[in-house]
Parts: sequence; structure tokens; C-alpha cells
Amino acid sequence: MSEWKAKRFWTEATVVEDAGGYGVRLDGRSVRTPAKAALVVPTRPLAEEIAAEWDAQEGRIDPNSMPFTRSANAAIDKVSRQRTEVAGMIADYGDADLVCYRALSPVELVARQSEAWDPLLDWAESVLSARLHPVEGLVHIPQDEKALRRLRSHVDTLDIWALTAFHDLVSLSGSLVIGFAAIHDLHPVETLWHLSRIDETWQEEQWGKDDEAAELADRKASDFRHAKRFHDISRSVRAA
Repeated sequence: MSEWKAKRFWTEATVVEDAGGYGVRLDGRSVRTPAKAALVVPTRPLAEEIAAEWDAQEGRIDPNSMPFTRSANAAIDKVSRQRTEVAGMIADYGDADLVCYRALSPVELVARQSEAWDPLLDWAESVLSARLHPVEGLVHIPQDEKALRRLRSHVDTLDIWALTAFHDLVSLSGSLVIGFAAIHDLHPVETLWHLSRIDETWQEEQWGKDDEAAELADRKASDFRHAKRFHDISRSVRAA
């Protein structure tokens, strides 16, 4: 038996001001999250993206084609209810940040990692007041506790919308520093994704392209770009 999926029942999706934010209505009926909460987002641009996703549905509803709706649902149903746990989990990346773990060899890869990642560590010290230190090899070496507390304090300032996006930016890149660089617009999102893929790019250059790995990388890159976009449009001009 095939899995049941809801079918389109509406003619038009519209954006409305609702409860201090913006909601989406389907022929006047308010869209709700899977947990039955009101789907109200902080900015009109985000609500417009969600409405466009609903308008694009034909026949059966495909949640996989609705990334902004899914992210908004996650913010409302999950992150808002587990904010402390989510923030803590993401902040923990700082103690094992991708950009801190360096290869012992070959010298070409060591140089490439240093060229790509040292400026990110310098930036984190300058802007976030947190100095993380590179280590050689894969054995975990704890970072400075003062720096980790400082990074955690920055995570704690994020609202549920930014934190939802930040969760994906960090978990997809493997780097708390790259996540912060993304939301601070240090580099274009494509550049930051490339910086998170130094090791994978090196391996591909040495051994050739693996089609399955490349397909997975493409999906992650798309999700990374979406997370950045979700962050940005949830932070644009808010309701008065």
C-alpha cells in the first residue's frame, strides 16, 4: 500500500498580518504546523516564500519541495520548545570545530587548510572575541574554556528563527566558526561552503570523483544555501 499524502484542496495561498507577524492562508484557512500551532513567521518575505511553496503544489502535497515551510515548522514546533538544548548542542561544535583539525601530511593539504582556515580563526578572535587554536591530527584536544563560553554566549543571543538556520549552517559545515561567518556575511555563502569542503575537495583531486558522494555533497550544499537564505529573510524588515 502506498503512503497516503494530502492533496491540494485550495485555490490560492495568501500572506496576512497575524499575531505580531505574518501567516499564510489557503483560501482563507490558516496554515498550521504539524503540531497544530499557528504558522506565524516574523517577516513578510519569509511568509511570501512559504506561500509560494504552497501555491507551487500540484496534486499531492510534497513536503520535500517546501523547504521554507519545513524550516518554519521546525522553528515553531521544535526549536521554540527545546531552545536551550538546541543552543547547547550547536555551541558544543566549538570544542571540536572543523577548522581547528589539521592534517599532519601531505604538506600541500596542510598548506591548503592553513590558508583557508587560519583567517577564519583570526576573524573569530577579532569579531567574536574567541580564540580557537588549530591542532594536528584527529585526537580531540579541548579548546580554551573562556573562548568556548564566549562562543556559547553568542549562540544564546539568537532567536528561534536564527537558531533554526544556524543549526543547519553549523551541522552541515561541521564548524561553529563557519556558521557564525555565514550569519555575519563574512564571505558569500558559496565561498563558505567551499571552505568547509577543503578535505573532501582534496580527496576528490587525489582519487577522483565518487558519484554517490558528489550527489550527497550537492544536497548538503543546497541545504546550506537554504539555511543562509532562511536566516536572512527571517531577519529582514519586521512587522511594525
